[in-house]
Amino acid sequence: MPKYTAIMNLRATNLKSNSTIFSTDNAIVMGILNLTKDSFYDGGKYIDEKQIILRCKTMLDEGASIIDIGAQSSRPGATQISSQEELQKLLPTIKLLKNSFKNITISIDTFWANTAKKCIQEGADIINDISAGEIDKDMFATIAKLNVPYIMMHMKGTPQNMQNSPTYKNVTEEIITYFENKIDKLHQLGFYKIVIDPGFGFGKTLEHNYEILNNLEKFECLKYPILAGVSRKSMIYKVLDTDATHSLNGTSVINTLSLKNGASILRVHDVKEAVECIKIVNFAKNNC
Repeated sequence: MPKYTAIMNLRATNLKSNSTIFSTDNAIVMGILNLTKDSFYDGGKYIDEKQIILRCKTMLDEGASIIDIGAQSSRPGATQISSQEELQKLLPTIKLLKNSFKNITISIDTFWANTAKKCIQEGADIINDISAGEIDKDMFATIAKLNVPYIMMHMKGTPQNMQNSPTYKNVTEEIITYFENKIDKLHQLGFYKIVIDPGFGFGKTLEHNYEILNNLEKFECLKYPILAGVSRKSMIYKVLDTDATHSLNGTSVINTLSLKNGASILRVHDVKEAVECIKIVNFAKNNC
């Protein structure tokens, strides 16, 4: 039995329980599978079935506990596509992966309620919504009915306008308040399977991103797991005066800082390196 199968069995059980969604004692890695042609880093790489299976096998073998599949680009200025267009790519991919990998845990990166519903019905396990129900107002009610883990991210605006001079008086406090309101709405619907993503790079300046990173542990007041999605983003390569292709080392640094500051899920393109970050942070924590 491949080592990732045991991990998937454990995580699938935790994900679908009515109590703890993720164990915050042991951080886990979410591997990214982009089905889009215009994603900022790996757009167009994973189009046919062989490429998709190979990519997922590599990530699972390297220690990914979740595979996050997206069919909609969310880079700044990206063109929005419909739920139907998403589903044309997502549904066959879910079926392919469920048939190829026993007990794989699949997350769907979408802000459309209809996409969420159809993908969960097809066998997906988690919904990852970059808009936290802002773009599609039916999302919260749909998630409550589906009763599956829901990752909700903070984004100021939409991918089309989010980087048009975003401003905050206090970025950390405003995002925490934003999540408090969202959590309250979900609780009113009887829903508690929540993961928080502060949304690095989504409607934030470079300085905002690092302020959030430095204050990440403050989000623990929300009492839900924290996801950090910084992989190869501009907040890294702008500081290093390079590009996404050359930002792996910087990503590992930010992932390590995120773990130290309270993150329990790392969403990444490079699974092996993220797993190594977790191992080192855990070892240091247990031997201090």
